Amino acid sequence: MRTIRSDLLLAILFGLVFPGILLNLLVFPRKYPTVTEFTHSSCDEPVEKVEISIRVRFEDGAVTEMDMDSYLVGVVLAELPASFEQEAKKAQAVAARTFALRAKTTGGKHDDGSVCTSSGCCQAYTSVEDYYSRGGKAESVKSAEEAVLKTSGQVLTYEDKLIQANYFSCSGGRTEDAVAVWGTDVPYLRAKESPGEEAAKHYTDVVTFSAEEFNEAMGTELAGDPQKWFGMTTYTSGDGVATMQIGGKTYQGTQLRSLLGLRSTTFAVEVVSGEIRITTKGFGHRVGMSQYGADAMAAGGSSYREILAYYYPGTQLIRAEGEN
Repeated sequence: MRTIRSDLLLAILFGLVFPGILLNLLVFPRKYPTVTEFTHSSCDEPVEKVEISIRVRFEDGAVTEMDMDSYLVGVVLAELPASFEQEAKKAQAVAARTFALRAKTTGGKHDDGSVCTSSGCCQAYTSVEDYYSRGGKAESVKSAEEAVLKTSGQVLTYEDKLIQANYFSCSGGRTEDAVAVWGTDVPYLRAKESPGEEAAKHYTDVVTFSAEEFNEAMGTELAGDPQKWFGMTTYTSGDGVATMQIGGKTYQGTQLRSLLGLRSTTFAVEVVSGEIRITTKGFGHRVGMSQYGADAMAAGGSSYREILAYYYPGTQLIRAEGEN
């Protein structure tokens, strides 16, 4: 009889308490935790559009104020191949929104809060009309629109400040520390393994110089056997060239990338039949999120939140306040 009464009391208790707990979770949802706390199962929840404006600087110098999400559709279309996974496109949308909003609040590279449409300076962009004129498909536009809308207003912060949401095409297998490229240590921009990028067009590249062409590019007058021009090389934590001795002079890897027009600072030099052959891995500065690495993660089942947490460790994903 005691057992029956005990079971009855437990049933009544769960009947009264558990619904209250469930109601509390529904009425008082958790605030955004750190990115690493998000789960893949929550990535497709409906999101209300957040109204934010951004000033966009076009190639002809004209500056136009646009709706942030409309602008970001053009960024996703311009920055990523249409074949990329949807979660990679969402990660791109968040990184690009963070970049744009940081520029708006700090002045950005143009000191007026605008972002330009050059990938070498700010972010690539194409209008939907131009995308269609180049043979773009409606399903690709819809995919970009959904990626932007599903993440509307979401940005990345570190210690309550918008982060430097740097990203690039392909790392060649490992990203780079910010300090190795720009000389400034950024705690969330550290070298990371980035596997699965082999499908990238510029995963590896080879460029060849004659001795004369190499001297012209370097602004040097080296003579004799080119094999003897190259001395000690040091490397960064991201496997890039930190320094390389050429003709007895020490050059920074970033300096050589610029002088020689290399796709990245991850490169190896060999002399073959008197010619200088340089093999590079990756494409871009290799700091922050690898776009091809993000796509590989997405293909493996990672959500955009997990992708962002991996490439920007220690950051928080929050929803910015709208302007209306």
